[in-house]
Amino acid sequence: MLRRRWIGMLLLCLVVAGVFAWLGQWQLERAIETDPPPAGVTEQVQPLTDVLEPGEYLPEPLVGQRVETAGTWIADDFLVVSHRFNDGIEGYWVTGQLRVAERTSIAVAIGWAPDRASADAAAAALNDEADGAEVSISGRIISDEGPGVPPHAEPERMDRMSTAALLSRWHDIEELDVYRPYLASSTALAGLDDIDSPAPEELSPVNWLNIFYAVEWAIFAGFAFYLWYRLAKDAWEREVEEFEDAQAASV
Repeated sequence: MLRRRWIGMLLLCLVVAGVFAWLGQWQLERAIETDPPPAGVTEQVQPLTDVLEPGEYLPEPLVGQRVETAGTWIADDFLVVSHRFNDGIEGYWVTGQLRVAERTSIAVAIGWAPDRASADAAAAALNDEADGAEVSISGRIISDEGPGVPPHAEPERMDRMSTAALLSRWHDIEELDVYRPYLASSTALAGLDDIDSPAPEELSPVNWLNIFYAVEWAIFAGFAFYLWYRLAKDAWEREVEEFEDAQAASV
């Protein structure tokens, strides 16, 4: 182990272990939130534009944040999304395109219906009533669920609340800025039921996944030293075996 070769290997292992230790410390720093959001902050209604900009992803601490905004409904863009649950009961959401600025829109989940016929009737009524008048909407801002593949028998059906999927069926979308998340309205329209949207659970200040990664990096650092020891010991045992074989051959 005192030979130049193995001292050099030890120095290399020290460098590798140092990198692993730095990565472990980096993970630990991100495992504990030193400035978590205050309890109940999501229940304080804020203007939509103060929380998020169009095209941005919704940060985890802001999921479920109560916001308010104003805009006009775009006629013929009230669409139905299936597989929505209210208090454990499966039903449908009626959604709409709310134009909150000249060329900026957000998808809004307006209300819940227990059956498709009621949802379609509400969507038709909202399409008929859309007159360009400004309306105020408040609710929770929630992350886009991402598009899904519709059933083969019902290619027009939407089972996920996806802004991208809705955008593909909206009107007047040329050069349109769109919010990635959607707004779940706290008050339903057109005779629909209010959407069940409870306050999000308070986030833990400790990220256990990052702590697990930090432990992994510590194990890797220890393994670097073990590898050096094991290689040196194997070389020594091989030399001893060769020496004993040479002695036996000379007798």
